[in-house]
Amino acid sequence: MKRREALRVLGALSVLPAAAPTRSQTMKKEVKTDKAPQAIGPYSQGIIAGGFVYCSGQIPLVPETGAMAAGGIEDQTRQVLKNLSAVLDAAGSSLDLVVKTTVFLQDMNDFAAMNKTYAEFFKAPAPARATVQVARLPRDVKVEIEAVAVLK
Repeated sequence: MKRREALRVLGALSVLPAAAPTRSQTMKKEVKTDKAPQAIGPYSQGIIAGGFVYCSGQIPLVPETGAMAAGGIEDQTRQVLKNLSAVLDAAGSSLDLVVKTTVFLQDMNDFAAMNKTYAEFFKAPAPARATVQVARLPRDVKVEIEAVAVLK
């Protein structure tokens, strides 16, 4: 009888609902920095929620001037990743803590050059990544990258 009762109690415990998240775990907080291009629409540079920072796609604008980064895909990729790094820093994270990126390319023929520059910014283990070619990007840039990272 004791064994049967113990199994019944253990079985009941396994179906108890998990503790509800606290308010601080469900809240979201905006990330904003002047070290990355300002949002040009109804979106945030980044959002902190649930222990992660979700960074909006960055394009190769130089935040100090608002001008496009000069040069080809390598220079544009470098500026995009500097912009992402600034948003992550403002959130209390870093490129080292990125777990997922999405790369949007104007031309998939730029993949190898973008990939070489991208590799300069991420240590092993590199984040998970998807790369897609798109019909058009804002301001006709060659590359845009968004990221998700854990907080420090």
